[in-house]
Amino acid sequence: MSKVIKVENLTREFRIRTNRNIFTGLFKPNYKVVKAVDGISFDVNEGESLAFLGPNGAGKTTTTKMLTGLIYPTSGTIKVLGFTPSDRKRDYLRQIGLVMGNKTGLSWDLTGAQSFDFIRKIYDIDSDNYRKNLKNLTTMLDIERHLDKQVRKLSLGERMKMELVGAILHQPKVLFLDEPTIGLDITSKKNIRVFLKSIQKDSNITIVLTSHDMEDVARVCDRVVIINRGMKVYDDNLAKLVSDYNKNKFIKVYFETLPGDFRTIDYVTVQKIENDAVIYEVRKDLVPRFISEVVNKYTILDLDIISVPLEEIIEDLFKKTDSIA
Repeated sequence: MSKVIKVENLTREFRIRTNRNIFTGLFKPNYKVVKAVDGISFDVNEGESLAFLGPNGAGKTTTTKMLTGLIYPTSGTIKVLGFTPSDRKRDYLRQIGLVMGNKTGLSWDLTGAQSFDFIRKIYDIDSDNYRKNLKNLTTMLDIERHLDKQVRKLSLGERMKMELVGAILHQPKVLFLDEPTIGLDITSKKNIRVFLKSIQKDSNITIVLTSHDMEDVARVCDRVVIINRGMKVYDDNLAKLVSDYNKNKFIKVYFETLPGDFRTIDYVTVQKIENDAVIYEVRKDLVPRFISEVVNKYTILDLDIISVPLEEIIEDLFKKTDSIA
């Protein structure tokens, strides 16, 4: 499987002025250097869907901007489809798509149909392919009826769907997504996730997704790269990440009345108490034994077996890297 993205020792530094006084800052400015990205390396294979995650300020968006050629790296190398993104060569730009959830790529004064026709002319898309792709994409996202509306008059969910169509209408090989579902309602988020997974499967497009919404990651991506304080802290298969944290299970036991000796089972850990319910952490292989013991020993109303939510897994990784730092 060929590698479409190769990043080696990528660093991006910013100079920030520290004395903002109108007089001293103007004539004797002081600066400090902040590393937004600090020597990260990773590859992305053709057809792979990669989630690029991290807390606010971790360097995710900065990395995405370097991958797309919007900003230059301070040091290190990037190759995407064999190109150096910061060269901004036409042949490179024709093969990538970019959607940023907090910025619009379409003109607010044009309708969706006008915007897409403009894109057709920019990329010199064959008319028959254009009509076929546009029909397919707008049908999948259920936005055909909105094509004659000005972009400014669309709801946020409708606009984001238009942005996605605009980003992939020219059939790019790599699609970069920065918070594509931010601010959307549950239904719009679900539709966009299904759409992204579908086009990846059908067209073998490579997706690099940055998001704070863990459901985006779980539904769209196969692999996760996590950065914190500009440095890479995890790079592996999403299923493996979840599996590593699923060695233990969380079992919520709803007692009829909270017993006085609910802490006496020595091979489990009490994580939380909620009125007459207790959440226990139990090693995966000991779950049957624990359930049998609880059911036989106490009067219980119900119990739930809970896997660790992806949000908590990511948060735990952040805490571990913060403590090391």
